[in-house]
Amino acid sequence: MQPNSLQLENLKIVTLVSVGKHPQSGRVRRADQDSRAVELGLTLAAQNPDGLMVLHAGDPAEPGLRSYAGMGLAAINVLQLDPAADAVAPLGEQLQQSGADIVLTGVRAESGEGSGMLPYQLAEKLGWPIVSRVADIVSVNEGVAEVLQALPRGQRRALKVRLPFIASIDTAAPAARQSAFGPAQRAAMTVTVVEAETDTVRQSWDEAVARKRPKRLKVIKAKTAAERFKAATAKSQSEGGRIMKKEAPEEQAQAIVDLLIEEGVLR
Repeated sequence: MQPNSLQLENLKIVTLVSVGKHPQSGRVRRADQDSRAVELGLTLAAQNPDGLMVLHAGDPAEPGLRSYAGMGLAAINVLQLDPAADAVAPLGEQLQQSGADIVLTGVRAESGEGSGMLPYQLAEKLGWPIVSRVADIVSVNEGVAEVLQALPRGQRRALKVRLPFIASIDTAAPAARQSAFGPAQRAAMTVTVVEAETDTVRQSWDEAVARKRPKRLKVIKAKTAAERFKAATAKSQSEGGRIMKKEAPEEQAQAIVDLLIEEGVLR
């Protein structure tokens, strides 16, 4: 369903983008959810291309930004920040100055912290409502937007939210169009150098590559096809568990610690 274009002519839409990272190869790319946010922004701004601004906070030389420009953008606005700076404050100030009506973001970034807290922190700073995991914006009428929120198992929830607001775009949103090399290179990079406070909390972190824990397999010895089918369709039953209700808190806590040691979580 296409948004009501008559109500979108004067809207100002800002899409926040980050540098993506392929989950398998690790190569730099446009982030999947952010590119879907740009796609939705292009759809909303079809009648008013000047009403869409794509904004990035970080290094303007990041090659992944050109992938967004190749979607048909004339320019990308970049707030040049120190890598150790906190981007929330400068982004909030920029959004206030831009007079944005709708801010589109991904649910979380594919590189860096990737905590998914940025949309909520911006909403708190600006005092705006936020709608998470949006699949589509159906219409905008008299300052109220009707959005579809993605739910598990393909379900959707229709919500109405008053402008201005922030929407984090889910992977259920329409896929982004392909990025063309020529337009990507011709797009302008509008760079604004800003100063922001250093994120001291992040500097104290120790980062390491996550290790995937092996999944325990229950070996079932079955001789016939009927026995194998029965074993495959049988409901799993928990074994070895304990229900502790009347024991002392110290005994319950010790049981939890023993289990964590047994599972290899604590060493």
